Amino acid sequence: MPDLMPFRVLIVDDHPLARKAIQSMLAPCADFFIVGEASTGEDAIRLCGELAPDVVLMDIHMSPMDGLQATRHIKQAYGGIRIVMLTVSDDVADLFTALQFGAQGYLLKNMDPDEWLSYLRALLDDNSEVARGMADKLFGRFRSPVGAQTEGPSPHMLTSREQEITAYVAQGDNNRVIAEKLLISEHTVKNHMKNILVKLSLENRVQLTAFAIKHGLTRKGQN
Repeated sequence: MPDLMPFRVLIVDDHPLARKAIQSMLAPCADFFIVGEASTGEDAIRLCGELAPDVVLMDIHMSPMDGLQATRHIKQAYGGIRIVMLTVSDDVADLFTALQFGAQGYLLKNMDPDEWLSYLRALLDDNSEVARGMADKLFGRFRSPVGAQTEGPSPHMLTSREQEITAYVAQGDNNRVIAEKLLISEHTVKNHMKNILVKLSLENRVQLTAFAIKHGLTRKGQN
């Protein structure tokens, strides 16, 4: 297997001990390289411009600018940077907002270190099983469209087949399983997925799962 360039990581947390703990977990890993640290959302935005990280590990609760607002600013200015939220509790409302703002997912600070690292790698690989786990967290709170309509892409932008595939993604199915259910090729599913993400200006299956839950697309395609 050829050597791959490590992910350049920016750690953002207002607690020095938390930053040190994250640094100690990532330091021995050849696939991660820590380029910097920040203690505020404002510094995170500035350092993203200066250091060009591949990944930002972003604490949700900071002041005066919290991690959610910093995430929104960073994704608007540097769309290619991946952001993973750090939190001590899986507060569904905050996590749903983070996904809407463009975050790849979230990590609980109290997870076992080995599990934490595995989960982080899965998020960066857009692993469908991770998307399934996030969907389980979100389904309990958002079983129907959320409150008032907000600005953003509409499900009406998708064809009926694309909506069907979106529903299967939200159920945690990978491309092979979707292809089997729809009696089409896996290559065709991949093409549909690419078109769906482009139409909705989304980056990965986790964000698509959040979109499906928000717009009530999760029941399409169910037997």
